[in-house]
Amino acid sequence: MTPLIRITGLTKTLKGQDEPRTILAGVDLTLHAGESIAILGRSGSGKSTLLSLIGLFDRADSGQYLLGDNDITRIPERRAAALRSEEFGFVFQRFFLLKHLSAVQNVSMALVNGQGWLPRRKRRAKAMEALERVGIAHLAKHKPQRLSGGEQQRVAIARALVREPRILLADEPTGALDTETGNLVVEALRSATDRGCGLILVTHDHDHASKMGRVLQLTNGVFDATPERVVV
Repeated sequence: MTPLIRITGLTKTLKGQDEPRTILAGVDLTLHAGESIAILGRSGSGKSTLLSLIGLFDRADSGQYLLGDNDITRIPERRAAALRSEEFGFVFQRFFLLKHLSAVQNVSMALVNGQGWLPRRKRRAKAMEALERVGIAHLAKHKPQRLSGGEQQRVAIARALVREPRILLADEPTGALDTETGNLVVEALRSATDRGCGLILVTHDHDHASKMGRVLQLTNGVFDATPERVVV
C-alpha cells in the first residue's frame, strides 16, 4: 500500500546573521494510513521545523517529499496552500479559538472554505459529530472563556478533524495542560487513527509518546537508527 507520506533525505539549514545552523541533516520518514508516530527530541532538535516542512508551511533545502504518489518537494505556494486545506489537519499548543464564537461555531468555521459550499445546517451537523468524537458535544454552546484548557484543546482537535483530513499533525498539543488533561487530549488525537487518519505527534512527553504506534527520537538533525519504542 502506498504510504500517505514518504520523506527521504530532508535537510534544512537556518541562515541568519550568525553562522548557518543545520537543523535537519537528512531525515527519512514514512507514514501510513491509520498509523500514529511520536517524534521526541530535545528543545531545538528540529521537531517543530520538521512538522512545518511536512505541513508545507516551509520548504526543505534538499531531499524528496512524496504525498501519496505525488512528488510535492518543489510545489508552488498556491498548490501547497490547497494541499494544507485538502489533506492536513493541524493542532498546536495554542488553541487559536475565536473567543466570540461557541465551540460548535469554532469547529464549523473550518468548513466555510476549502471543501466547497455546505449549508449552515450541514456544517453544524458535521461540527457536532466532530465534537462528539472528542467527547465534548455537551459543551457545544460554550464559548472558549467558559472552557478549561483541555476542553479548548479538544475543540481545536475537533476543528482539525471536521474536514476528515488524511494526515493530522500535532505540535506539542499538551504543553500547557496538566497530566490528566493531557492524557485525554492525546487519546482524542490517537483515536483519529481508528478512522484511517495518519497522525504525527511532536512532544517532549515520553508517556504521551508511548501511546503512539511508533516513537522516533530526533538527535543532531536525524532520527536515531532504532526507534525508541515500537508498539505492536
